Amino acid sequence: MNSFNALPLALGLVIFSFLITSISIVPFINLLYKLKMTRRKEAPEKGKIPLFDKLHDKKAGTPLGGGLLIILIVSSLYFFLFPFASRMGVYIRSSYNFKNELFLIFFTFISFGVLGLSDDLVKMFGQPKPGAMGLWVGITRRWKIIFQSSIALFIGYYLYKVLGIQILFIPLIDYILNLGIFYIPFAAFVIIAFSNAFNITDGLDGLASGLLLICLIIFGVIAAGNLDTPLSLFIALWLGALIAFLYFNVWPARIFLGDAGALSFGAMLAVIGLLTGNIIALVVVGGLFVIEVTSSAVQILGWKFLKRPILPLAPLHNTFLSIGWEEPKIVMRAWLAALILAIFGLWLAVI
Repeated sequence: MNSFNALPLALGLVIFSFLITSISIVPFINLLYKLKMTRRKEAPEKGKIPLFDKLHDKKAGTPLGGGLLIILIVSSLYFFLFPFASRMGVYIRSSYNFKNELFLIFFTFISFGVLGLSDDLVKMFGQPKPGAMGLWVGITRRWKIIFQSSIALFIGYYLYKVLGIQILFIPLIDYILNLGIFYIPFAAFVIIAFSNAFNITDGLDGLASGLLLICLIIFGVIAAGNLDTPLSLFIALWLGALIAFLYFNVWPARIFLGDAGALSFGAMLAVIGLLTGNIIALVVVGGLFVIEVTSSAVQILGWKFLKRPILPLAPLHNTFLSIGWEEPKIVMRAWLAALILAIFGLWLAVI
C-alpha cells in the first residue's frame, strides 16, 4: 500500500464515517424508542432482588441497537467507497487475495451481528424465565455457544484453507509455531473467547466501546504497517462510526450496543488479530477484555467447586461497582489501563 496515498484516505474515511454516524444516530435512537427496542428490567417482581439487578436495572428503558447501526453504516460505506479508492490514486495492496479477505471481514462482522441481534430481539420481546441469578431472557447459553462455535469454526477453516494462515508468531523469542490443521480450532477459540469477552465487558456506559476504540487505533497502525489496504480502510470506517457512537454511549448512556454489536465487535477484533498475525499483541492490547472474561470464569469455578463466589460480583467491573466505585471512575481508569497495555502490545507487534 502506498502509505502516502492511503493515509489521507484513511483519515478522511474516519472523518466521513464519524459525520454519517453523527447525523444518523439521533433519528436512529428515536426509531428504537418507537419500536420499543429498549433494555428491560430483569429483576423479579417478588422476592429478593439480586445485587446485579440492583446495580443495573436503572439502565432499563435505554435503547439497544447501536451495534446494529454501526454495522449497517460501516458495511454500506465500505462497499460504496472502496471501488473508488483505486480511482483516487490509492494503490490497493492486500496481505491476501483481497476478495477473499473482504469476504472474511464482512462475513464475521455481519454473521456475529445477526446472531447478536437475534439474542437482542429475544431479550426485548421474549418471555423472561427464572434463572439461577434472577429472571433470564435471551438465547440460552447452550444455543448461543453452538451458533458461535459453528460460525467460528467456519472462519477458522477459511483462514487456514483459503487464506493459508497456519502459524502463530511469538514475539520477544522470535519463535514461529506451525499449528497446521490445528490452527482451525485455535482460531475458533480465539474468536469465541473475544466475542464473549467483549459481551461480558459491555456492562458499563462507554466501557467496552472505549476499550475497542483504543484497540482499533493500535491495529489500524499494525494493518497499515502490514500494507493491507482493505483492512486498513475497514478499521478507519469502523473507528469513525465508533467515535460518534461513543459520544452517546458514555455515562449516562443514551444508547447501548446490544449483543448485535458486542458479539460482532469482539469476534471482528479477534479476526483482525488473526489476519495481522499478531495474536499475542491482541491478547495484550485487548488485555482488559481478557481480564474481564477471566474474572467471570473464576467466579463460575468458585460456585462450582467451592460453592461460593470468589468475587463480590462478576465480571470485575461489577466488583468495583458493588464496593462503591462510581461508574465513570471505573470506565476512565479502565481506559487508562488499556492505553498502557496498547502501547506495550504495539511494541510487541513492531519489535
